[in-house]
Amino acid sequence: MVWLTIGSFLLTLGFILWRPRGINEAIPATIGAIVVILSGSVTLSDLGLIAETISGAAITIMATIVMAIVLESFGFFNWMAEKLAEKAKGSGIRLFWYVNLLCFLMTLFFNNDGSILITTPILVMLLNNMGLKNHQKIPYLLSGALIATASSAPIGVSNIVNLIALKIVHMSLYLHTAMMFVPATLGLLLLTWLLFLRFKKVLPKTIPTKVTGRSHSSYHPLKPSSLRHASEKDRSRFMRNVLLFVFAVRVSLFVASFLSIPVSLMAVFGSLVLLGWRWAYLKIPPTDMVKKTPWYIIIFAFSMYVIIYGLNNIGLTDWLIQFMRPMVSGSLLNASVLMGVLLSVLSNIFNNHPALMVGTLTLTNMDLPLLSLKISYLANVIGSDMGALLLPMGTLATLMWMHIVRKGKVMISWWQYMKITFVVIPPATLFTLVILYYWVSWLFGGTLQN
Repeated sequence: MVWLTIGSFLLTLGFILWRPRGINEAIPATIGAIVVILSGSVTLSDLGLIAETISGAAITIMATIVMAIVLESFGFFNWMAEKLAEKAKGSGIRLFWYVNLLCFLMTLFFNNDGSILITTPILVMLLNNMGLKNHQKIPYLLSGALIATASSAPIGVSNIVNLIALKIVHMSLYLHTAMMFVPATLGLLLLTWLLFLRFKKVLPKTIPTKVTGRSHSSYHPLKPSSLRHASEKDRSRFMRNVLLFVFAVRVSLFVASFLSIPVSLMAVFGSLVLLGWRWAYLKIPPTDMVKKTPWYIIIFAFSMYVIIYGLNNIGLTDWLIQFMRPMVSGSLLNASVLMGVLLSVLSNIFNNHPALMVGTLTLTNMDLPLLSLKISYLANVIGSDMGALLLPMGTLATLMWMHIVRKGKVMISWWQYMKITFVVIPPATLFTLVILYYWVSWLFGGTLQN
């Protein structure tokens, strides 16, 4: 049972990272989960507990992805890309900051995978139509990918594995954001500044102020909009109304968390309203979502948690408890920095999804004081969301990003990627972990000690 479970975990990770013939990552994860169940390390009662743990997170993320697909139907993201080029006013440096702001907001409003899936192809199309050279495109695309993925740290709802981990440690979305938003956002600002310093000499000083035409070689997973407007002013007004609605839905998730209302309920309500809005404007019934929605994300999340739960049941967390206890039993600053560094290392070796789940399960079995548990858990999130970006295989979002940019005829190697990340990721991650300690200690130290 032990060797079957460990072997299934290692083989599953290997196939997910390798992805022979471009197979969906849910396939090896499902096969691995089935082997773990057959080995006996996960029981039928465990499966019920796992389903209960991930159900809310999966529903929330899927509802968010549905909203993103509906907005793509409206042509919202193409409109934002056009506004991006317009706001840059011919400055390549200004465009750099706007691209990173867009990727940050995309992750906050939707999620990191959705931000990569939707924003990257549009940026590729925009940069191709500007006539930039390959080395000039890399600063915008790479910095955008790093910021989009790391931006899932400030609010837990931007990443499915963060939502699952929240459920495991019994932390509300509201409390997570209150403790994490400020330090994670400051860390993102430092990361963006470091990326700018690294790319400053490569960024083009001037870019075309207007981009016309469409690149036939550009890749986009969703169909272009069929919505037409009487004028550009009407189009902009419509898009701003849509943006305000999405913002209101996002805010409602935190209000729901504060009032102990299921977050998934508000997310589903928002996606249904947006689907109805699209039906009224474009005459497209919601049935197309059955095909367009990436349901495999639920299967992947469930299967990976089954495998991790199997590792937990055969004693992995018992071993990790002995290893991790000295890290969190000292000062809270040590707990924050050491746990964040450990999860960064584990994420880059094993990918951030299983790393965060294993780390979170281990923390819940250590009988830690409440404040130590919260800081250690949040440090895990920073390590798995930001520290994991050191290598391309650290996150599935980064692997997906590399696949998309190559389809868009932009060439970037692992070595080019790591030459940047090894300079900017370690200082940004360590800075965020230190700020996390000071922020949480100052804001919540008195109320969370017991």
